Amino acid sequence: MGKLVVGVSVVCTAAVVCGVAVLLMKRRMKNSGEWGKVEALLKDFEEKCATPVGKLKQVADAMTVEMHAGLASEGGSKLKMLISYVDNLPTGDEEGLFYALDLGGTNFRVMRVQLGGKEKRIVKHEVKEVSIPQNVMAGSSSEVLFDFIATALAEFVATEGDDFHLPPGRQRELGFTFSFPVKQLSIASGTLIKWTKGFSIEDVVGQDVVGELAKAMERAGLDVRVAALVNDTVGTLAGGRYNNPDVIAALILGTGTNAAYVERAHAIPKWHGLLPKSGEMVINLEWGNFRSSHLPVTEYDQNLDVESLNPGEQIYEKMISGMYLGEILRRVLCRMAEEASLFGDYVPSKLKIPFILRTPDMAAMHHDESADLKVVGNKLKDILEVPNSTLKMRKIVVELCDIITSRGARLSAAGIVGILKKLGKDTLKDGENQRSVIAVDGALFERYTKFRNCLEETMKELLGDAADSIVIELSNDGSGVGAALLAASHSQYTDLEES
Repeated sequence: MGKLVVGVSVVCTAAVVCGVAVLLMKRRMKNSGEWGKVEALLKDFEEKCATPVGKLKQVADAMTVEMHAGLASEGGSKLKMLISYVDNLPTGDEEGLFYALDLGGTNFRVMRVQLGGKEKRIVKHEVKEVSIPQNVMAGSSSEVLFDFIATALAEFVATEGDDFHLPPGRQRELGFTFSFPVKQLSIASGTLIKWTKGFSIEDVVGQDVVGELAKAMERAGLDVRVAALVNDTVGTLAGGRYNNPDVIAALILGTGTNAAYVERAHAIPKWHGLLPKSGEMVINLEWGNFRSSHLPVTEYDQNLDVESLNPGEQIYEKMISGMYLGEILRRVLCRMAEEASLFGDYVPSKLKIPFILRTPDMAAMHHDESADLKVVGNKLKDILEVPNSTLKMRKIVVELCDIITSRGARLSAAGIVGILKKLGKDTLKDGENQRSVIAVDGALFERYTKFRNCLEETMKELLGDAADSIVIELSNDGSGVGAALLAASHSQYTDLEES
């Protein structure tokens, strides 16, 4: 009897071991099948995001064509090609005390800058940041908003101190950076087209925002003249030109993206005024709205666009700016988890939350050089609540970061080349060795090293030998210092000093 029990026990154990082996084998087969699906989705995405040089040159050509069309007539292109009325960029000779007001989000900044001419440049500058209460941002009135701003500005002016000098008999002058859609009417006037970024104050729409600010400053007993109304991209161009006379264009590569450049005034058919004395005019492309059949748009981009607050608009921006890169990554990971079990037998619920993956987190994962990709593992755990990611999973995440970022950086480079083509600076010309500098502001360019490196490498690919004469230069705080510099270059006292 004892022998029989032992025999049965051995048989049962063998059967269990055999069953476990079969189970493991099936699971391996399933896993290898699922993993094959992950790799197929990765390959498909990579192919659809491809930006070979030939395609990028087509994008650059399309950008140039759209620029011409936008300059020819209002509404003639997806690019607005807005006339900024900035016809005098800073030269470095500017002297005196100038203020800037930067309104573009839930905080606004007031700033003062003491300029010391060619020798001393920016002698001193001070900044104060003020948070705008929610009840002022939405549902209030023009008077409430601009009184709030004017009061804060008056308090700031009152703290001027002895280091800042306003010549006797002169009025303080201010550059106003207003980063909302505006129909510019002159260098110092423009009507609000619509609010964005959480602002909603109906009685400002259609009003001249400089006029509204001027009335509020008067109510606050503040004698300040608004000398220039600008957007942040034009401000970046001004700040770049002040530091380097070879600057011909500026880019914002941050949460959003835009470009501005210096155009010859006679090359703007839709300009019907007198030609400016300088013969130049700064044009604001609003290039985020660029679109072309040559852009490598995937189904992930299409779905992101359909579900966005502005479907059908800003297609280029949605492929390259910091607001969207992390969200594209989330969408691809979500599909891989649902259709190919990327994270095992479950789909992390956090992965279904739009915009949970921010571009700074994506950059941290992309820059991870540790052998076990520890940063990637920690981000997946902390943000998406994936407790135990394998090295294989982490490598897929890094590959996706690379595909998405490379596409964005390469498309940005193609856009820059489009601007250079419009200006005839995309090829080397005999006897010309003039450098052309592009000033760039924004955290995407400044902090996402792989994005910046890829953009610069792509410029070399597209321009060949001509790339040696093109410089991409970081230019910080165009929306602040740049606005103050434009107040200086468009000062009411400039003509008096020249005469």
